[in-house]
Amino acid sequence: MPADQVLLLVVAGIGAGLVGSIAGLASLVSYPVLLSTGLAAVPANVTNTAALIWSGVGAVLGSRPELTGQGRRLARLLPLGMLGGTAGAFLVVLTPSSLFRLIVPWLIAFAAAVIVIPGLRRRPRPRPAARVVAPLPVAPGPDRRALAPAVGTISIYSGYFGAAGGVIMLATLLAATDESLARANATKNAIAGAANLAATVVFAAYGVVHWLAAIPLAFGFLVGSRIGPVVVRRLPARPLRLAIGVAGFGLAVSLAYQAYR
Repeated sequence: MPADQVLLLVVAGIGAGLVGSIAGLASLVSYPVLLSTGLAAVPANVTNTAALIWSGVGAVLGSRPELTGQGRRLARLLPLGMLGGTAGAFLVVLTPSSLFRLIVPWLIAFAAAVIVIPGLRRRPRPRPAARVVAPLPVAPGPDRRALAPAVGTISIYSGYFGAAGGVIMLATLLAATDESLARANATKNAIAGAANLAATVVFAAYGVVHWLAAIPLAFGFLVGSRIGPVVVRRLPARPLRLAIGVAGFGLAVSLAYQAYR
């Protein structure tokens, strides 16, 4: 791979890591850059997924305080994330690449639509209930009823393509738990990393990952995901989310034109 393309992928990875910190849509930056290097749609997608593992590593390393005390939840949800990522990866490798090219513009348009939705706000934590002598039984909350199947389903989507998967996962965690935004985001990063890792194992087994492109992109992801939280604190999030969403719609239109013409 030419040196200029390697440098482009490193820079794109850093930018995608920053975008992931702002909006959860790193793939809207990295995927088109991979296409610009000459990779076809499916190889670009699976190479992007392989590189995204390191974005998850960087994000989890930066979120260790928020993951404290979530061991039981992660032990239950990480396997579901890996199963979903595996299923999504098999959908990629076992279905025609022409079908993938037709579907991806719609997935990107969906991702762009998700990003222009007003930002998620921290849910107020419930106040501790007054102590009573004999508390009444409480029905299982949404965390037990709906969270596990939702995580599995979203992870299938992430294993197949993944753009906006993190945003949807974060919204689900906030709706199904009483955790703060920071703790829910840390959980999301861990689950997404597990799903991407499982999907990459499948892609590697089928030999469809372009490792010469994945390695510099992964390095950029690792750097961008580590410095992203620091940068985000100093930038206006809403205009950036809107700009990313508009760019996503433009990318969806461009890919749709190429796929359907």
